[in-house]
Amino acid sequence: MDTLSYKTVSANKNTVNKEWVVVDAEGQTLGRMSTIVAKLLRGKYKPNYTPHVDCGDNVVVINASKINLTGKKWDAKSYIRHTGYPGGQRSLTAKELYSKDPARLVENAVKGMLPKNKLGSAIYRNLKVYAGAEHGQEAQKPKAININELK
Repeated sequence: MDTLSYKTVSANKNTVNKEWVVVDAEGQTLGRMSTIVAKLLRGKYKPNYTPHVDCGDNVVVINASKINLTGKKWDAKSYIRHTGYPGGQRSLTAKELYSKDPARLVENAVKGMLPKNKLGSAIYRNLKVYAGAEHGQEAQKPKAININELK
């Protein structure tokens, strides 16, 4: 066998095949669903995955208001932010954040699982989260994915 005949093929932004997929969050656990969504955004389920290229799919998450948190996380899990001023640290519990905007709960979970660099910011822009079953990406004809079948 001639080993010189095999070449490693790296994807670039011109050769990447990006698709639109819909994930239903109804009845799903937040962290377990978010890991799968992060892998879909990153492109890790694709055979031509390349770590330094945005080769993942565009993901639409619907029914974010029907997400589950296990244990006492509704009261114990806190989301901390800073205003930028001295003494400006603010925090919300998961229940308070959920009452303000249920979609932000999913967005924060997925964002924390992406790389903390320019590539991570570009990948995060491919995520759309909606609290209800209606979404604004019907024109892209997204494909529904059952995340219970993915690992």
